Amino acid sequence: MGSVRKASAWLGLVEDNDERYYDDEYSEGAETGTGQAWVTDPRVQVASETAEEKGRRIATVTPDSFRDARGIGELYRDGVPVIVNLTAMDPADAKRVVDFAAGLTFGLRGSIERVATRVFLLTPADTKVLNGEAAGRPADGFFNQS
Repeated sequence: MGSVRKASAWLGLVEDNDERYYDDEYSEGAETGTGQAWVTDPRVQVASETAEEKGRRIATVTPDSFRDARGIGELYRDGVPVIVNLTAMDPADAKRVVDFAAGLTFGLRGSIERVATRVFLLTPADTKVLNGEAAGRPADGFFNQS
């Protein structure tokens, strides 16, 4: 599907016949079981309940395809920082997930940082990431031998 056709389909000007991006797993429907909005995918790891109570949790997601982007978005929308590991994905799908994550962080006023090759950290607006040297270490300490 060409980019003009995709844009037209997104705007609703033409019918979208490209079914490869849709998954029945995420279709609107009645939830069963625990009453949660969605069930955590086994590929998503969230910290323990104690960390959740204190508001200190980070999710690690290793998506297999672009279909897993919804889980990333739902975690991030709930205010959870998300580490997205794209090393197992096809490069084209990985680019789509990065584009989705960039739009997600922009829309919710957060930030996205590359942690390693094909690994990204999505942080909500109220989260601060500290970079650099550890605090309290003297500048002329043991490792600065001249």
